[in-house]
Amino acid sequence: MQRRLTVVEGMALAYDIAKEWEQIKNFQARDGDILIDTYPKSGTTWMQEIVDLIMHDADEQACRRGPVYERIPFIELFHLMKPGIEEVNRMPSPRILKSHLPVQLVPQSFWEHNCKVIYVARNARDTVTSFYHFDHILLFHPHPDPWEKYLERFMKGDVGWGSWYDHVKGFWEAQGKHNILYVFFEDVKKAPLQEIRKVAKFLGKNLSEETIEKIGRLSSFEYMKKNPMANYSDFPKEILDQSEAGFMRKGKVGDWKTLFTVQQNELFEEDYQRQMAGSSLKFPVGK
Repeated sequence: MQRRLTVVEGMALAYDIAKEWEQIKNFQARDGDILIDTYPKSGTTWMQEIVDLIMHDADEQACRRGPVYERIPFIELFHLMKPGIEEVNRMPSPRILKSHLPVQLVPQSFWEHNCKVIYVARNARDTVTSFYHFDHILLFHPHPDPWEKYLERFMKGDVGWGSWYDHVKGFWEAQGKHNILYVFFEDVKKAPLQEIRKVAKFLGKNLSEETIEKIGRLSSFEYMKKNPMANYSDFPKEILDQSEAGFMRKGKVGDWKTLFTVQQNELFEEDYQRQMAGSSLKFPVGK
């Protein structure tokens, strides 16, 4: 693994991903494919588990058929781990896939096939806090600078998968053009059953209230943290070093208060207002 970033079509991306950019860009989606897309550390794994449970009518055993990263392959990592592109191409439809790519870099085939895309957005402060901790264990990103410097890099978009601001605004503005369901991490945290119903409806699944409640229980943070098929505990060690810290950390709203100083919060707020000016996107809790 090379712990460095490079620029791909205007976005900072890990070198180990960027070197296979043509394969990623030209991935062929199919009719019926479902894409879960997020900026990193925004509730991706949580939504993956929710969607898999919805598609399997809350059949817990079916959703333990393999780890979540095999059940729902990660488009940018096909060349780095299993399942590879050949295995993904052999998967039966409808496939559920995952990406962190911004809307303008999502493989064109998803839009051509009018695939359903579920986008999860999380407030910027909690996202950068979680990403900072995560970048300590992700082996194809540069080792994080001290927090103050890392925060500056995040504000400039000089972290893996680029600018949070461009990412969340890009998908927000694309809702009218594409088949996108835009979900907020904070809403799923506050009213999980309501959001599960919303996702199920978007996916064309008519589930009983009992099934919805079961999905809520099986996809709770506490349950997933103990579930080896959901908690990334056996994710390839050459990509994710979990010897000192696990993949699933807190899953909270407001954890940013453990890292931000008052001064950093004020500077961040000023920059946030500048970068979000002109957008109708508003987060349910904080920013």
